[in-house]
Amino acid sequence: MNDLYKMIFIKQANKLNDVLPQLFEKITDYSELLFTPNYTDVNGVIHKLVNDIDEADFDVTKSGQVEIIGWLYQYYNTEPHEHVVNITGGAVKRADIPAATQLFTTDWVVRYMVDNSLGKYWIEHEANSKIDKDLKYLLPGDIKRRTDGLKLENIKILDNAMGSGHILVYAFDVLIKMYEERGYSSRESASLILANNIVGLEIDKRAYQLAYFALMMKAREYNRRILTSNISPRVYVFRDVTNIPDDVYKQLSETTATEIKALVTLFSDATELGSIMQFEKQYDIELLKSEITKIKADELDVFGIAASKDSIINMLNIINVLQIKYEVVVTNPPYMNKFETSLKKYINNHFKAYKGDLFSVFIFNNLQMLKPDGYAAYMTPFVWMFIKTYEALRTYIVDNKQISSLIQMEYSAFEEATVPINTFVIQNSPNHELGSYVKLSEFTGGMAVQDQKVLEIIENPDAGYLYRTNQANFKKIPGSPIAYWASANLIHNFEIGTRMDEIVEPRQGLATADNNRFLRQWFEVSLNNIKFDAKSIDESISSNKKWFPYNKGGSYRKWYGNYDYVVNWENNGAKIRNFTDAKGKVRSRPQNTNYYFREAITWSLITSGGFSIRYRNSGGIHDVSGMSAFSEEHDNLIVILGLMNSPIGNYVFKMLNPTINLQIGDFNGFPVQPKIFINLNIINLTKNQIKISEIDWNQSETSWDFTQHPLLSKIDEHNQKSPPIIDTISDVCQKSAKFRRRINKYG
Repeated sequence: MNDLYKMIFIKQANKLNDVLPQLFEKITDYSELLFTPNYTDVNGVIHKLVNDIDEADFDVTKSGQVEIIGWLYQYYNTEPHEHVVNITGGAVKRADIPAATQLFTTDWVVRYMVDNSLGKYWIEHEANSKIDKDLKYLLPGDIKRRTDGLKLENIKILDNAMGSGHILVYAFDVLIKMYEERGYSSRESASLILANNIVGLEIDKRAYQLAYFALMMKAREYNRRILTSNISPRVYVFRDVTNIPDDVYKQLSETTATEIKALVTLFSDATELGSIMQFEKQYDIELLKSEITKIKADELDVFGIAASKDSIINMLNIINVLQIKYEVVVTNPPYMNKFETSLKKYINNHFKAYKGDLFSVFIFNNLQMLKPDGYAAYMTPFVWMFIKTYEALRTYIVDNKQISSLIQMEYSAFEEATVPINTFVIQNSPNHELGSYVKLSEFTGGMAVQDQKVLEIIENPDAGYLYRTNQANFKKIPGSPIAYWASANLIHNFEIGTRMDEIVEPRQGLATADNNRFLRQWFEVSLNNIKFDAKSIDESISSNKKWFPYNKGGSYRKWYGNYDYVVNWENNGAKIRNFTDAKGKVRSRPQNTNYYFREAITWSLITSGGFSIRYRNSGGIHDVSGMSAFSEEHDNLIVILGLMNSPIGNYVFKMLNPTINLQIGDFNGFPVQPKIFINLNIINLTKNQIKISEIDWNQSETSWDFTQHPLLSKIDEHNQKSPPIIDTISDVCQKSAKFRRRINKYG
């Protein structure tokens, strides 16, 4: 039985090589000798595959096969993916890019992207189309009818980071419906779609093979003879092109040889650059291919002429894909910002304004690949919508393109990624009509809940989390965040209000470069060596003290508090200022020192617990994480503190930057109405809140202004026997093993 199975297996594998050559390799003689299957072993893999899997699971007429392939491949890559993304500090190496960036796209997101790009493009051109009934995830919005003629065979949809082909396979199903509306048979439609409509690129060979397989199986669903035809999907994998022998160039004309050499040089880094490659000119690919195919090799082919021809033809096919324009480009691009030197240099040369992450490079690059009025759809981290790093990208899109629709997901909805996600569609049109935006940030429970809420808003657009707005409004907000839920009144406030940085002076502070060495909690050092009330650098120097209060941000707390740390600023911070690495380079950053020891209002860089801001007495130094704003006018600080701690503060900051890092730039853009500064009620209420919070803070033994536990105030004075809590804390601290280790290490 084993011998019979071996014979059938080899025959079948060789037959599959004939019909699916990009997936199955031909079994060679030595492979046949090494292949020793054991069919009869009940615990063997072959026996379990044949007998333990339900036949229905192989039924291609049922849904889910493509998604299963994609998930299997992603989890097959789990270990190398985890290894790469958990590397601290270093760049992602070329060989590790596929493992670092391979991320399977959830089915409903695929359907949203394709329905609102390819599907919408078709509906705009086909006034009598009924396909919208099959586009389950088409968001509510205006359909702009177009009268220009549309030849179905000319519609091209590209996924230039296709992974295992999920997007292209669903696009195949949508295209079939389009061909049916035009009267084509299923068999003819499948052949035409493979030959004309679908195009894909990938840097990972295994993912490319799965995409190729998935598309062939999808085509066979509609045309059972597709495997024996000469039609193959137009999907390609990047391969580094190197070591092309001189005999290849000698058989080419001088002009062709020069062009091929230049392209081979670029494609020597093909698996690293992938779909973001840029070309100096438009190449005549058919002419170049015709000359390459004429190259001859002798029978022995000792120089590998045949293999070189194959590499160059694959290269030319990819260049042809990259230099033409498309009606639709849909992809889930790679998320990566740890670039090796060569990739970093290439991105700086060609995409400098969008270099924050590889996904932002893809967003911009894919828009350049569109025909007029074409659509680009993406699934990416949503940070591009808000933070400073991607302001140039936002400005470019808002000024030159149309955000057709966007879905912002709940912060942790997509568990496969370590970043919050959104999915959106952009039209290559400067006409700024109303876009459709869905805000799912309040709905926890993972992608299944997000899916359900999208379908609900399509069914009932009045459910309350669908927004229709003109993107021109975004430019009225500093930094142009995609704040689609901003009300008309708030937009007006941004237009007429005074910027925060025109009222107070937000500044970053000291970066010690080694907090373990230079910081202590206040009770870890002698109180006699702490200067609590220095008003200036000169006063700190003359005090001859070593330790000074240090504002490190801290946990969520409003109005007052988080006085936890002191910093070694002895002799005007001499040790910190001169702190260097092994190469003698100064590592610390004592910036904005003229603001040290001044009163301030302060908030924490990390706002995962929500935004809160506090009053900070003069006498301390602020950290890069203890964001601070200063003013010569005390009441200005008080009024701004009151405004920021109101619900309005948190609401506006979640609009300017809904991530967990609130930067100085986000604070600067807050709009303030000048009339609030003459409102004495605001000043008095805010001062009262500060006092209440200060009393609360000082009731804890961990406050350096603690005097008495609040419960003791209820005991008759002659019965109170409270120990000196400061001495007790210091004594315990200095006896602890952790404290002794820090003293021994850092002094």
